[in-house]
Amino acid sequence: MFVKKGDKVRVIAGKDKGVEAVVVTALPKANKVVVEGVNIIKKHQKPNNENPQGAIVEKEAPLHVSNVQVLDKNGIAGRVGYKLVDGKKVRYNKKSGEVLD
Repeated sequence: MFVKKGDKVRVIAGKDKGVEAVVVTALPKANKVVVEGVNIIKKHQKPNNENPQGAIVEKEAPLHVSNVQVLDKNGIAGRVGYKLVDGKKVRYNKKSGEVLD
């Protein structure tokens, strides 16, 4: 998967299209990512000791990785490629050519 935790990404599809935020969690087995402040859902919680009445909690839901593009340091969104630099495999932005790692 081309996205890592801590990457700055732009959402390119869905209700939050155009939003730029940071990846909170990467879920490589499911090909999904959780992005800060994006894809907010409302979850109903049963009553418990903390909330005797129950509660409706807003939280971020996972988003498919194909709906985001990684931004480089200059804020240019592009696809991610891999190349060898000094014997190390690094990620780079195919549009700008800038190394991401």
